[in-house]
Amino acid sequence: MTKVSLKDINKIAIPAIIAGIAEPLISLTDIAIIGNVENNSVEALAAVGLVGSFLSAIIWILAQTKTAISALVSQHLGAKRLHAVKTLVPQTIALNFLLSLLIYSVTAFFSEFIFKELFEARGLILEYSKSYYRLRALGFPLTLVTFAIFGVFRGLQNTSWAMKCSLIGGLVNVIFTYVLVYGIDGLFEGLHLKGAAIGSLIAQLTMLIMALFYFFSKTPFHLKISFKPNPQLRPLLLMSLNLFLRTLFLNIAIITSNRLATTYGNVHIATQSILMNIWLFFSFFIDGFANAGNAIGGRLFGQKNFKALWHLSVDISKYSIVIALILIAVCATFYQPIGELFNEDQAVLDLFYNTFWIVLAMQPINALAFVFDGIFKGLGKAVLLRNVLFVATFFGFLPAVFICDAFNLELYGIWIGFFVWMLIRSLSLIFKFRLDYLNRS
Repeated sequence: MTKVSLKDINKIAIPAIIAGIAEPLISLTDIAIIGNVENNSVEALAAVGLVGSFLSAIIWILAQTKTAISALVSQHLGAKRLHAVKTLVPQTIALNFLLSLLIYSVTAFFSEFIFKELFEARGLILEYSKSYYRLRALGFPLTLVTFAIFGVFRGLQNTSWAMKCSLIGGLVNVIFTYVLVYGIDGLFEGLHLKGAAIGSLIAQLTMLIMALFYFFSKTPFHLKISFKPNPQLRPLLLMSLNLFLRTLFLNIAIITSNRLATTYGNVHIATQSILMNIWLFFSFFIDGFANAGNAIGGRLFGQKNFKALWHLSVDISKYSIVIALILIAVCATFYQPIGELFNEDQAVLDLFYNTFWIVLAMQPINALAFVFDGIFKGLGKAVLLRNVLFVATFFGFLPAVFICDAFNLELYGIWIGFFVWMLIRSLSLIFKFRLDYLNRS
């Protein structure tokens, strides 16, 4: 085989798109519902946005074992040696579960410090952020175990099971969040932010139950834990560690942006919350093709089929750019209704409309960065990805946003910084892939 067909790519990419947007969709649902409550909607929206961004940041860091297990399963599938990772899968899931409990305990205890010192939250925003986070983050173990199982599915070249889990979980979240936030006349009063957090937890539990069903009924793996470390456990942990560091650098950029936005005032952080969560939604959406690159690229690498790997990179790049352009066209068409969906405060809407175009303009660049990021993950090149994020964050994003801050560009400056950040990431990875694989194809 010298080329992977569009059908085979879409068989993984399209379900992966739907599965990947589950967590950001839960956060966006909370923002859309909370942003329209009658009491303190701006403060509540700011709190949900801060917590949503922080949760996504933590989940991105901890869920890197999902990428590592996916890469190893796909490589062993290509080499026809799946039996070699049978004990690795339950060991990875167990590690994810224990790590999630530790992270929840620490972050819940220091939640006031996190949102006060890292995000500059004060007053009602701080109180809302603490209470919402402590309840919402109970879903850490549910989400991280689910993500590890999703990684196994992807490694087996099947993302449709994860898609079904995410679709049902997203539907459950919309229904329960709306009902619990606003209440039902004559039955019970709405629970405001607490209702949004509980609705999210119910959705995450639903997805985990469904993921376990597919894991036991459709895969060759089990959850019986062997206390003898699998030979691939050390490479998985090293890969995960480097991906942890990579994602840590990524989240330094996100936390810095939210911290700066908070210092500009409530209207700015409320607007930034909307923009950031839309950006995260787009990222997970386009990341579906990166997941295809991860899964298929890992399999082709295991087969040492470098010609097909090169063609895969070209094709997936084209498809992801098309998706990015479609997203831009849809958002440009519904530019005003998108803002009104999340908030009714005119000051927030005005700032949103004046800034949203930057988020849209960077989507094709994002698409290329995500595609090659996914391919290199499938190849197990975690050190390269760590180094690229280090350079992009500390020599691209941070200088750009602080220079823009000095010129009082505020939110414009933050998103100019993200534009520079993504440009460095995409160009670096494309150059490296061409250097390594063009002549081998």
